[in-house]
Amino acid sequence: MQTLTFENPIQLQTERLRLRQWRLRDYKVFAEMNADPEVMRFFPAPLTAEQSDNMADRIQSLITAKGWGLWAVERIADERFLGFVGLHEPTDDFTFSPCVEIGWRLSRDTWGHGYASEAAKAALDFAFTQLKLAKVMSFTPLANTRSMAVMERIGMHNMQADFDHPALPSEHTLLRHALYCITAEQWQAK
Repeated sequence: MQTLTFENPIQLQTERLRLRQWRLRDYKVFAEMNADPEVMRFFPAPLTAEQSDNMADRIQSLITAKGWGLWAVERIADERFLGFVGLHEPTDDFTFSPCVEIGWRLSRDTWGHGYASEAAKAALDFAFTQLKLAKVMSFTPLANTRSMAVMERIGMHNMQADFDHPALPSEHTLLRHALYCITAEQWQAK
């Protein structure tokens, strides 16, 4: 799969949000988010500050290299960093690889305000209008109904193709994942 690369980092904007390249000042809030057991409930474990910083560095590097990725989400009204939303090419060996996935992780106190859906719609629009992708995937542990609700709100469809995440051990409680997809045609028909 080949996707376009942009010379400069792309920035997207919605009515309330800016999706932008990461800044050093985001790292502390990101580390607090990644240490929050509720935010990390559907991930193998909360992250240490060092693990969180390393993740932010990787995300920032991918955006620098491609021009797009898991953008930092900033609320325009107060320039507060809320977390990330964006696109990513997973390196795990999935049966549906290669693909581009859409994902998000936001601070718990910002949940329930529609920020994930609003930012994800902007990311999907970019995926289909600028990257010209045929489809975008998303997946989450079966217990993560909040994320599945966001997937459905942004027009994604459950593929009814649950799978075991290859990066998790076979006895892990989060092993089984739901797989969602939206095609360019479905996006344009909305």
